[in-house]
Amino acid sequence: MDVEILARIQFAFTVAFHYIYPPLSIGLGLLLVIMEGMYLRTRDKQYEQMTRFWIKIFALTFGIGVATGIVMEFEFGTNWATYSRYVGDVFGSALAAEGIFAFALESGFLGVLLFGWNRVKPVVHFISTIGVFLGSLFSAVWIVVANSWQQTPAGYHIVGEGIEARAEITDFWAMVFNPSSMDRLMHVWIGAFLAGAFLVLSVHAYYILKGRSVELSKKAFKIALGIAIVFSLAQLATGHKSADGVAKNQPAKLAAFEGHFDSLAAADLYLFGWVDKEEQKVTGLKLPGGLSFLVDWDFDTPVKGLNYFPEEDRPTALNAIFQFYHLMVAIGMALIALTLFAGFQWWRGKLFDQRWLLWVFVFAVLLPNIANQVGWFSAEMGRQPWVVYGLLRTSDALSKVVTANQVLFSLIMFFVIYALLFALFLYLLNKKIQAGPESAVKVQHSPRHEEMAEALE
Repeated sequence: MDVEILARIQFAFTVAFHYIYPPLSIGLGLLLVIMEGMYLRTRDKQYEQMTRFWIKIFALTFGIGVATGIVMEFEFGTNWATYSRYVGDVFGSALAAEGIFAFALESGFLGVLLFGWNRVKPVVHFISTIGVFLGSLFSAVWIVVANSWQQTPAGYHIVGEGIEARAEITDFWAMVFNPSSMDRLMHVWIGAFLAGAFLVLSVHAYYILKGRSVELSKKAFKIALGIAIVFSLAQLATGHKSADGVAKNQPAKLAAFEGHFDSLAAADLYLFGWVDKEEQKVTGLKLPGGLSFLVDWDFDTPVKGLNYFPEEDRPTALNAIFQFYHLMVAIGMALIALTLFAGFQWWRGKLFDQRWLLWVFVFAVLLPNIANQVGWFSAEMGRQPWVVYGLLRTSDALSKVVTANQVLFSLIMFFVIYALLFALFLYLLNKKIQAGPESAVKVQHSPRHEEMAEALE
């Protein structure tokens, strides 16, 4: 393999592994706010117990997420020096904003969240929970803004020429609110809420099936199911809105998503299929004109196909992009069906009588995490051959002195280290789950804690 392919594989691997954890942290943060809020409102000790338990899981995912995210910053400088110089002004602003508005908030309240029980007033601890959750949300804002600028650049001009060229911000807020940033941010946030909700659903479905902490688990399950129902439906809306933006701003990417080649024809919508790049056709189950209808509310509207663009400007891994995108959509629809069915059983009062359904939720924890991963794969691979859309090609963004052997060696090293980290994460997560919410009842309540809870009632 050449150095470009290896560098892309290395970055994709490190980003994909890192992205297991931030969505879980964001999603669990929302659930912690609701659980602790329910405790302060009802003074039901089971809500406090579940909050204490899930704070332990949150701390584990947060810690691994921070550790795995550091590596990417070094890769910018080692493998992608030209890219770093080109976008340094943009990324520098976004990352500085993350440090000021997100990381400081999140880390400032994290200590109180983890160690503040019975050391601060309940309302102060609740505020710290909200602070950590908001910090995680703001952190996602600036990362998504920086990435979205690569997809739809705005608020900049180019200074210098040739290898010395770089993007310089002329309008900070135009850069922040670039054409794709808000749509993509909502899509990312909701994906994170679903990841956290399905982790809670999985664990508490398991406890109910095993007869452990049953009453507490039923309460936690209902909280998480409510979130899952709302946001699985909301994800359908944000996904459609984001796709509309892709149709307008990155038509080559949309054509790759559906394997659409002919610019003079209406575009079909595939439920599943296989793209033959050489024959320029897709074999699969389709809704004729479906993509045209979603784009323009007309089944006969022509949509720009891949043949509209010069061959060197088209995404290359067409079948992979097609499969990743359709897997994301399929999982999204499956989550809607699963959560609505469970919600119907809840309304009937039969939710916890369906053991097979609880077992489905035990394993469904994988679905939103897979969807988050393949969604990013399709978005990033669909942007190729551009690292900054229409401005800087991926092949031109590489460091000029890094060799393929160096990248391969570091890739193997990262794979070994990350495999160990993942094994450690699974071991610690399993250990905490096996200990269960019962392990969170050992701390005695202070009189001040009880007084404040009564006052909040």
